[in-house]
Amino acid sequence: MKKEFSTKPEKINEQWPGELTEHGSWHDELIQLPSPLFLVTSYKSNGKENACFQSRSTFLGNRGEFFCILGWVPTHGHLYQTLKETKCCVLNFPTHDLIDKCFKTIEVNQFETDEITAAGLTSEPSLIINAPRIKECFLNVECEYLWEQELNPGDPSTVVIGLKAVNVCMDSDYYDQNKIGRYGKTGYVYSANSPRNPDTGEIGKNGYAAIEIYQ
Repeated sequence: MKKEFSTKPEKINEQWPGELTEHGSWHDELIQLPSPLFLVTSYKSNGKENACFQSRSTFLGNRGEFFCILGWVPTHGHLYQTLKETKCCVLNFPTHDLIDKCFKTIEVNQFETDEITAAGLTSEPSLIINAPRIKECFLNVECEYLWEQELNPGDPSTVVIGLKAVNVCMDSDYYDQNKIGRYGKTGYVYSANSPRNPDTGEIGKNGYAAIEIYQ
């Protein structure tokens, strides 16, 4: 039986102040669409490596070009600052065994820190742009900054960023499905956050997901 939800279900409540108003919405907690996880890397103004663990983004090709729309970028963070300064970045897609190191970048995000190296990952130069790539990631997409737009009109603290790919580097064992492949438990990793039950308020378990090809 389908149910309609045009207003917040009574049982979905904030776990901490601002969770469903300033930092998110009840719609997100109800729907919880999986989104690919990746690290956005760039150089800070002092030349140090910047790494931002990201999801909630979308990817699409059009008229021979490939674009990424970063769906949630705080304007007070290093990612936004470096994109505005350098006009470029790299999207690095990890496998499941790298997730702990990806989360480590959140803990070592000081301005004076080489965040890729401090998280236990390896930095390497890009082919075309001036931004570091992560060697351990099986896919690196070098991108140029195109535009930005307020995510919610009137709220300048968070923006949507448009990027265009200018170079792709992928491990051949991953683009060959007869070898490792890019799907299943050894390929792309998705954020599968805990959905909430609108009838009971019950919160599910956070986790990660993979794509399984079934047809």
